[in-house]
Amino acid sequence: MLWNDGWRYLGASSGECASLLRYIGGGDETMPSEGPRKDQLDRKLAAILAADIAGYSALMEANEEATVRDLKAHQAVVFPMIAKHGGHIIDTAGDGILAEFPSVVNAVECAVAVQKVMAERNASIPMERQMRYRIGVNLGDVIHDEQRVYGDGVNIAARLEGIAEPGGVCISGEAFAHVQRKLQFQFVDMGEHQLKNITASIRVYRVDSAGHVLSTPQARTTLALPDKPSIAVLPFTNLSGDPDQEYFGDGIAEDILTDLAKLRWLFVIARNSSFTFRGKAVDVRNVSRELGVRYVLEGSVRRAGNRIRVTGQLIDATTGAHVWASRYDRNLADIFAVQDEITAAIASAIGPAIIDAEQQRALRKSAEHLDAWEAYHRGLWQLEMDNRKHLELARNFFEKSTVLDPTFAAPYAGLARIASRMAFLFQTTSLSEGARTSERLARQALALDPGLAVAYAHLGRAIFHMGDLEGCIQHCDQGLSLDGNCAQAHGNKGGGLVFAGRRAEGRQSLRTSLRLDPRGPARVSKMLEIAISQYFDGDFDLCAETSRQVVRQYPDYGSSYRFLLASLGQLGRQAECEALMKIAPAGYDYYARHRPPWFGLKDFEHMLEGLRKAGWSE
Repeated sequence: MLWNDGWRYLGASSGECASLLRYIGGGDETMPSEGPRKDQLDRKLAAILAADIAGYSALMEANEEATVRDLKAHQAVVFPMIAKHGGHIIDTAGDGILAEFPSVVNAVECAVAVQKVMAERNASIPMERQMRYRIGVNLGDVIHDEQRVYGDGVNIAARLEGIAEPGGVCISGEAFAHVQRKLQFQFVDMGEHQLKNITASIRVYRVDSAGHVLSTPQARTTLALPDKPSIAVLPFTNLSGDPDQEYFGDGIAEDILTDLAKLRWLFVIARNSSFTFRGKAVDVRNVSRELGVRYVLEGSVRRAGNRIRVTGQLIDATTGAHVWASRYDRNLADIFAVQDEITAAIASAIGPAIIDAEQQRALRKSAEHLDAWEAYHRGLWQLEMDNRKHLELARNFFEKSTVLDPTFAAPYAGLARIASRMAFLFQTTSLSEGARTSERLARQALALDPGLAVAYAHLGRAIFHMGDLEGCIQHCDQGLSLDGNCAQAHGNKGGGLVFAGRRAEGRQSLRTSLRLDPRGPARVSKMLEIAISQYFDGDFDLCAETSRQVVRQYPDYGSSYRFLLASLGQLGRQAECEALMKIAPAGYDYYARHRPPWFGLKDFEHMLEGLRKAGWSE
């Protein structure tokens, strides 16, 4: 393992890795407790460039030898560029670069030049092996001690690199003040950021990753971005050399566009506008400016004999960063079936990719500068943690979103889910009160947007908690009629089916939910409901196995202990029961002492029977 990766394992950033390695280098085994001696102090104002490669640890894990080889090849190009721009490399730790420049103008020009060269080098490399630098530049006071450099000037550059997008450059407000009239690059104000271990907030600016030189105001009309995610789907390029294949690429692009237009939270540019870029050498930044969109989907089609290859890539056109890319190779037994299959695969991947990119973008902004959409996504990110602290933080962000835009339906649906989870998991209110609050909020979301599938899912869960299982199933079906890929609707319907006695159907819906959202916060409850269905069917071995998986992955989730214990009790495995009860979290048996409304009396007594056999008592 490289030293850089070792420090990252302990939680250090790449900038911190560089600082730590400077102390380790040369045989020192401990970090000095004091700074440099006074007679060695040398203060000066300098521009500091900090860079590292996004996802480097994952690349190393996949293939260490190839990663090291590729890194050295890239460094052989990048290092001379730093010297050419007047920079001096202070340190290179693993994939990191720390360099000092006497001119902040030169430092920013160098950062942009590096990103241009890396984009060119990556163009011929498969996506999964590409190396993309994140770069931060700061102008500040630094202290020299022989070959070492200290001070906030270095630390801030390292923190800026940490919030830059892969392929992007972030600079401090201090650096921006010196370069804004000297460089013709486009800068985007990202607002004030509170950087780790830096007391004062720092204003951050993003540099156009390709170093676009601004045109005169009359040269091009720039449309403002809408207040929600926006996308243009360009015609797929025909690489087959056969004009007759043009229709196939157009058909895929048009069908993807139609499917994406069904996502009510996504602003989709019409075909008549996006297809005007057909046959042109497209700069996605121009597409962004001329159509007023953040994301651009482009692709290509190549046919050879009875095989066809379709590639697609989603780009954040405001930064040039790749958000998603994939390739599809198929036999053309039925060209229309292949077209439908590829269209469905790409369209279903784009929505989650955009949502993930929007969450990451929102996380980089300070809370006071969020708009309604960004506040909502900050809430979604907190919601994924699914513990009390993060649910409360998510509620704060959702409430802020409703204040910023009272007509925005999605945060009301998020609040509905939180009301239900807080009552069910943490008993912050009675279950009935939590269910009523959740129902009210879900209906409020649907009043604002009757096509919001996830609101129907949360409404279904709310009345599930009231004991109306058939109503839960019906509301979830309404959501699925609007969005067949709504994981929450599949999952909540599955829970309703299990407790309504339709256990095989329930398991199918729950597994569909897990397949659609394999890392979502509801995964634990869906896995448990599968285990419960197995217990109700009398398959105690399988229930014990599934419950044990949940306990291993989510050791603080009390309900999984209840059904693991009940199944072990039914199997007569007393030693395991005794050991399990010693480690079960407090309150694991809450819903054994308080029968919930959705739990039929016969099934509830069946569960209690297993618990009593295990040695549990009321």
